[in-house]
Amino acid sequence: MDLTTVSLMHPDAAAWFAKRTSTWRDWPIADLLRRKGGTRVSVVLPALDEEPTVAEIVAGVRTLIPLVDEVIVVDSGSVDRTAEVAARAGATVHHRDDILPATGSRPGKGEVLWKALAVATGDILVYVDADLTDFRPHFVTGLLGPLLEDPATLMVKAFYDRPLLDVSAAGGGRVTELAARPLLNAYFPELAGVVQPLAGEYAARRTLLESLPFAAGYGVETGLLIDTFRSAGLDAVAQVDLGQRTHGHQDTAALGRMAATILHTIHSRVFPDRSSWPTLTQFERHDVTVTPADHTVAHPDRPPMRTVPGYRPS
Repeated sequence: MDLTTVSLMHPDAAAWFAKRTSTWRDWPIADLLRRKGGTRVSVVLPALDEEPTVAEIVAGVRTLIPLVDEVIVVDSGSVDRTAEVAARAGATVHHRDDILPATGSRPGKGEVLWKALAVATGDILVYVDADLTDFRPHFVTGLLGPLLEDPATLMVKAFYDRPLLDVSAAGGGRVTELAARPLLNAYFPELAGVVQPLAGEYAARRTLLESLPFAAGYGVETGLLIDTFRSAGLDAVAQVDLGQRTHGHQDTAALGRMAATILHTIHSRVFPDRSSWPTLTQFERHDVTVTPADHTVAHPDRPPMRTVPGYRPS
């Protein structure tokens, strides 16, 4: 269907959706192996207390060797056996604090994705969340397809059905539908065709990733999407339908903190000269008393990796 004639979506977004959306079935592994040539591919799993799921994902990714050259798990300070079981499954495991120690360490997902650039050797990095309960190899092959086919493609975002009670499976999660999508449609309407802007599965070229700042925590996917669009244009991005994906879910308060971080990430890109209040106040009940609970939800971006002293691309 030609969305440019029937949709009220921004016309650039509609045209992009029509030509830059594919499905994982469009990218058979035999074709990818022919296209790969000398391109190195690193699959990176950011992990925090993911002992129940990480080993199975690592093992699944390793079935794609030699299309995939390495599987890396970056541990964000787990207190369970995440690192041990990931290494036993065949991943190269790094602790966040051991990578570029002169830069210090911060909590959150954005930090480990940023630091992964310093230890991964790939020309293409594929990010996969470590809490998936149904990982399948096409989660990786689908994301690699547009990158290996077209040198002008710099980033590929996944989308998938996410079955969850009161949320449409074909849409995004609760934070996407209640926060990220409305904000992106308002401030960056050209990105309205991105089905799941917060998807944790995406792939990009090292040359792109090392040129961009990385937002903190759960703002990282939103920041990278916006910054790729701004620096390289809409057609540098593609998206691939991976089918269905299931993973662990967080409670409403945790989702609120996630949404606040994403709001701050978008705010910082729309209004770079206007700071916003860095904390979110939520409330907890203790017996008959309700007390405020403050959470820091805004942190400075990490700078483009290529500007960091000590960074040497492998």
